[in-house]
Amino acid sequence: MSQAVTDPHATTFKTLATVLGDGVFSTSQYLDNLRLHVPASRLIELLTVLKNQCGFSFLAELGGTDYLGYPGHTRHRFEVHYVLLNIDTTERLIVKAGVDDPNPTLPSAYPLWRGADWMEREVYDMYGIVFEGHPDLRRILMPEEFTAFPLRKDYPLRGRGERHNFQKLSREQS
Repeated sequence: MSQAVTDPHATTFKTLATVLGDGVFSTSQYLDNLRLHVPASRLIELLTVLKNQCGFSFLAELGGTDYLGYPGHTRHRFEVHYVLLNIDTTERLIVKAGVDDPNPTLPSAYPLWRGADWMEREVYDMYGIVFEGHPDLRRILMPEEFTAFPLRKDYPLRGRGERHNFQKLSREQS
């Protein structure tokens, strides 16, 4: 007796098609990771449907990537990924949205998931991607005086000599 193999994402895709219509996102897959690529202008709309109507109540991860000089990459320079989990069905999706220079900007996911707070701040701090609507978008890892974004591919590996400008702290002061 053979069991029918069903697509674990079929219900999610059906809901997305019903609510958003066709052509809002494209898909790709790597191993068992299903990715939805969405334009920045439709990002919050897609995330809202995934959370409120498809049950993706947990934002497990939010991070950024700089594809400057990446061989074969023809999309946007920067990409922000959102790893979402439906706790009831254990379904996992990765939503990706791309942005470009000179002002990479995406809407904030903070109104949907409060856990996006520090994750968006980290992406802002390291890549310079601004999250519109974020309640407290300021540096979280680098000092406020730091003017560059160290995980960008065009940032020199040894820095630009900024370290000498910062006050040295002793172990007791830190």
